[in-house]
Amino acid sequence: MAFGWIDEQADQRRRAGLVRTLRPRPADSPLLDLASNDYLGLARHPEVVEGAVRATRTWGGGATGSRLVTGTTELHAELERELADFCGAEAALVFSSGYAANLAAVTALAPHGSLIVSDAGNHASLIDGCRLARGTTQVAAHADPDAVRKALRTHDGPAVVVSDTVFSVDGDAAPLAAYAEVCRERGAGLVVDDAHGLGVLGDGGRGAPHAAGLAGTEDVVVTVTLSKSLGSQGGAVLGPARVIDHLVNAARTFIFDTGLAPAPAGAALAALRLLRREPERAARARAVAGELHTRLTAAGLEAVRPDAAVVSVRAPSPEGAVRWAAECRAAGLAVGCFRPPSVPDGISRLRLTARADLSEGQIERAVQVIGTARP
Repeated sequence: MAFGWIDEQADQRRRAGLVRTLRPRPADSPLLDLASNDYLGLARHPEVVEGAVRATRTWGGGATGSRLVTGTTELHAELERELADFCGAEAALVFSSGYAANLAAVTALAPHGSLIVSDAGNHASLIDGCRLARGTTQVAAHADPDAVRKALRTHDGPAVVVSDTVFSVDGDAAPLAAYAEVCRERGAGLVVDDAHGLGVLGDGGRGAPHAAGLAGTEDVVVTVTLSKSLGSQGGAVLGPARVIDHLVNAARTFIFDTGLAPAPAGAALAALRLLRREPERAARARAVAGELHTRLTAAGLEAVRPDAAVVSVRAPSPEGAVRWAAECRAAGLAVGCFRPPSVPDGISRLRLTARADLSEGQIERAVQVIGTARP
């Protein structure tokens, strides 16, 4: 039977308790949200919503084609200029998703004969970029500059080091300055995914590379998503203009993909402008994460100290993590549940996302529910 192996894999997932299901949420969900990536609380902000509506009325429901045909509007160009200026980059290129942006950056900057050194904790989109690239990939120990240095010494040709800036599972930050130093020793490029840093780290939320003094450098390329701190959808690559020009001509997820729709482009631009006016939102998101960690630890839970807005709480087992998240949900709290095979270290945990708009009462309630529901 065609695709008969699918039934066997589905049965294996059921036996292992690893079945994933879709759970549509209503527009007016009563749950306290510590599961989404809306770090700055902007997804429903009136100005962001109006930015999406205004863009739709002006440009229509879709981009109508790839960016190189009809899919580039004046709105896309405006968003790219302001993103680059905000993050301190020479140029930017907007994609339909952060995943597509990562695939583009890695595949286009790692041609045949090159070496890719990938941090072991990287997001799936960077891993998939490494798999699709024509270069050879070596995986380096997590957040270990010496391991990266050792890998680079095995290769004499073009090389690129690829890493998240903030890792999505535990919320720990990569040693960006050390990675950049190692890359410069060997003449390698550095590609970093700042999905969880933009809007949270750096001066006014300008991101982890900006905080590390790497913004605008000629050997660093940054990818971002518009779907987390900016409360919209889409992604972008930021870097030297010659790199951006190269992506326009060589990145398949840019050339062959329909452009980002006007609504999310307009929403992201409105969110970016709001963040410029209210830079304190970034500091507030970090403060909420720190408060969650302090209170959870005081309650006797094993929480990882956050470097940005992600707070990870260790669970005793995959089954325990699922039950814990379900109990939290039943008590009115939405939390993330990460378990194998989604976690590289095999350790299950609850994943909490701090939001700048959480009140002290909501923080206290969240900690109480998590503590009471622990397995």
